[in-house]
Amino acid sequence: MRTVDAAGLHIGDDHPTRIMGVLNVSKESPYDPSVYDDPGEAAAYVDEELIGEGADIVDIGLESANKRLDVLSAEQERDRLDTAVETIESVSGDAIFSIETRYASVARAALDRGFDMVNDICGFADPEMPEVCREYDVAVGKMASPPDIERPGAVGDVDWADARSSAWARQADYVDKVYAALDQNGMTEKTILDPAFGGWSEAKTIDNDHETFERLPEFRAYGRPLLVSINRKNFLRTIADRSTEEALPVSLAATAMAVERGAHVVRTHDVAETSDAAQIGDAFTERASATAAGVTATELDAPTPGELRRRIENIGADGTAADGLTGRVIQVDGVDGETAQELVEAAETAGVTVVAGTDGLLLGGSTGALAALADELSRAELDGVADICQSGR
Repeated sequence: MRTVDAAGLHIGDDHPTRIMGVLNVSKESPYDPSVYDDPGEAAAYVDEELIGEGADIVDIGLESANKRLDVLSAEQERDRLDTAVETIESVSGDAIFSIETRYASVARAALDRGFDMVNDICGFADPEMPEVCREYDVAVGKMASPPDIERPGAVGDVDWADARSSAWARQADYVDKVYAALDQNGMTEKTILDPAFGGWSEAKTIDNDHETFERLPEFRAYGRPLLVSINRKNFLRTIADRSTEEALPVSLAATAMAVERGAHVVRTHDVAETSDAAQIGDAFTERASATAAGVTATELDAPTPGELRRRIENIGADGTAADGLTGRVIQVDGVDGETAQELVEAAETAGVTVVAGTDGLLLGGSTGALAALADELSRAELDGVADICQSGR
């Protein structure tokens, strides 16, 4: 799992879950407690109720996410940017400031004026967005969306038969489509992935979000940090039959679960409470990894068949090989050809299954077999991998 440096804030497995507080400078936004169009009042809210309650990142939106409203143009978003900039210039607390936008030109203007990162709700539908983020060397949240600047998060609205193939569309489930949407226009070195919880289109169902949440660990197969925005969402409220105002407890329960399932950033309007829930998730989540001489070994935490299949495909191997991986499973990245061959030979000697691709390997076997492999690897001076094999976690 790569760590993303967001203006000095490290995001990844080896760091605490980061809390992203929300400020909207859009009068149309649906959740009133976070909506301000006066810079002074907005700055006070950020200092007292976001940073003051534990937000690491402040995400500032320029328009409502309400799908029934017209989409603002890039020019209209830039007109609202003054309020956002005046706000961050008036804030006294310390946080990373993220601009939520779909437009590369707005992202560039915001970064020029003091913002630290970008939260792209259209998943690089603007093909210039990745290049802007690379140019400024900033972290960027990428939400799963169609390649359509006006349809954020509307994964189910894509003509997948045309985008992929008729055969792929027939067999793909909703999470497959989310995964495919995240692929569009590639990724930067500092991309953080967002699987797009919430009612982004009329076609989106509660069951879609349930399925995505249940299978959240599969998105770890990308090896990139995950951002989830589940605060008071419908798919949680309907379980307990709660209104938006009554939905904080279900959001907090889901937050702890999301952290355990792989979330690294939690976007929320309820900062103090969400921070507490994330700390509970952190306290009971252990992910073992080690790096030595550029080789990283990470033990997968009870991987599902879907996660294994995606990880195998992401390292450039045949996903059907997932069936052969049993017991504890360890992913090894950063190996060159000679080192990979040493690993394969050592694994065969120890009775460990190996799935090798062009971009890494997966090792699977019993605790005893992996301990035997650790002995072989120690002699081959692959101590980082050996340490994980020996851990027995």
